[in-house]
Amino acid sequence: METIPAFARHDLTDEQWALLEPLLPIGRKPGRPPVHDKRRLIDGIRWRTRAGVPWRDVPAFYGPWQACTGSFAAGSSTGCGPGFSPRSSPARMRRG
Repeated sequence: METIPAFARHDLTDEQWALLEPLLPIGRKPGRPPVHDKRRLIDGIRWRTRAGVPWRDVPAFYGPWQACTGSFAAGSSTGCGPGFSPRSSPARMRRG
């Protein structure tokens, strides 16, 4: 059995990720694939929010803190939350 770090015990489950992933924006530019895994970045954002620590204290397990804060800022600028696009807003999700 694979062990996970104690701080990762509240990360998204596979079932939660399966629901969330289709709602995330797709890259606008063709070419090189993303360097960092979206799931890990979102888990890093969630960890930081839960722990209430500065961005620089996000564990490297989730990727560079700069990538986590960049993903958070990108989602926040749309008004839909971290890493989300307007098409995945809670109001739109309720409407179906």
